Amino acid sequence: MRRIDAIGISLGMFVAGGLAYLILQWVGLDSMNAGIWSQVLLVSALVVWVFSYLTRVLSKDMTYDQQLRDYEEAVLQKRLEELTPEELASMQAEIERENQQAKG
Repeated sequence: MRRIDAIGISLGMFVAGGLAYLILQWVGLDSMNAGIWSQVLLVSALVVWVFSYLTRVLSKDMTYDQQLRDYEEAVLQKRLEELTPEELASMQAEIERENQQAKG
């Protein structure tokens, strides 16, 4: 996430809180209750966002993790393409031997 995105989200949450306050007052709540309920809504949204963030961190579903996996796959693919046919055949034979040893 870029810095401008974080600023935009923060500004959007500030505006959402103000709108929630005004809507709650328009519905008929007094200013004290409208303020309390708008804060409850904003804190609830923050808790949900933090929970979703922690879920993505623990499941390694973040942008950085995906970029790292893509990079590793690209490096391995490039190394595989650089192998000579003899090296590739040797590697395949070694893998087959390891598979047979693991089975037997």
